[in-house]
Amino acid sequence: MPLSKDTLQLLEVDGSLVPGPVYDQYWPYIDALPHDTLQHMYRTMAVIRALDIEAGNLQRQGQMALWVPAIGQEACQVGSAIASRPQDSIFPAYREHAVARLRGVSMLQIVRMLRGLTHGGWDPKTHNNFHLFTLVIGSHTLHATGYAMGIGLDGTVATGDVTTDEASIVYFGDGATSQGDTHEAMVFAQSYQAPVVFFLQNNHWAISTPVRVQSRTPLAQRAAGYGIPSRQIDGNDALISYAVTREMADHARSGSGPQFIEALTYRIGAHTTSDDPTKYRDEDELRFWTDRDPIARFGAFLRAQGEQQAFFDEVDQQGLDEVSDFRRDVLALGKPEPSEMFRHVYSAPHAPVEAQAAWFAEYEASFVDKGPGA
Repeated sequence: MPLSKDTLQLLEVDGSLVPGPVYDQYWPYIDALPHDTLQHMYRTMAVIRALDIEAGNLQRQGQMALWVPAIGQEACQVGSAIASRPQDSIFPAYREHAVARLRGVSMLQIVRMLRGLTHGGWDPKTHNNFHLFTLVIGSHTLHATGYAMGIGLDGTVATGDVTTDEASIVYFGDGATSQGDTHEAMVFAQSYQAPVVFFLQNNHWAISTPVRVQSRTPLAQRAAGYGIPSRQIDGNDALISYAVTREMADHARSGSGPQFIEALTYRIGAHTTSDDPTKYRDEDELRFWTDRDPIARFGAFLRAQGEQQAFFDEVDQQGLDEVSDFRRDVLALGKPEPSEMFRHVYSAPHAPVEAQAAWFAEYEASFVDKGPGA
């Protein structure tokens, strides 16, 4: 369970800085950040966790059929998302709630998707290039790679202009590394030198299958088989997540081809609310990672930098306020209109779909209550 000597890290568990060559290489990235950005990182992690917990509560109360918690993975998400540039395109899996928030997608929009109120969720073009959640494991690595190949063909890479050079960043879990789509994506990415950053959140469990069964070697080493540079980082350290992502995304944008980051983190909760991790997970392992909570670690770092208690109290209150508003808004959501399933299937009128919609409307009408004695 302990991190290996090859795992990059800036923060100890107690929030103190780790001296040595990693610090010398990556601290300049952090030193260049304004203090309010560090505050923003902590605020995002803390508030998104409060909303995440509440979303799980709402699912248990029947407001959704399913919720996908991300508790414990906030640091790798927030650090990497802030390291991206506005023109970058983000391809999430289905657990990237913190990345979604930083790109302008609210938790309520995610809930609306899970309740079947939207077709996919949101328009990436109006949400800062944040693409749709993808539940088909690994398929979005191909989407991100294909998009990055298009970036290369458009010539918006390696121009030397950091305000316009683009990359795509794709988030996926350790389970996705056992899928053929992910390996095909890396083949194409390397063959075409596509500006894509593969960001693996290794939370150690593909539902109930541990990563030690999925791979006998560190997953970061798989990238070497394709000639893709890789780094393994402490995913519960928001600072190293920011610094390494900024470094490798800049490499991708500058024409150095695809990059691969493995962030070692842990899924504290269940895979989804339909899962019971107590059936397969060891309590000692859970305790090991709970003791390395990314929010507590980053908070300790900020305190060591002179942050006052008033800031943490303010963030806590913001979390309570947003949770209250979130609950109110979720409870006010209506039921999905069944006829919506037939809309937006095709961009133009389509006779078979229209026939299906008409049949379904007639079928629904047959259940209308005609009153007593009818």
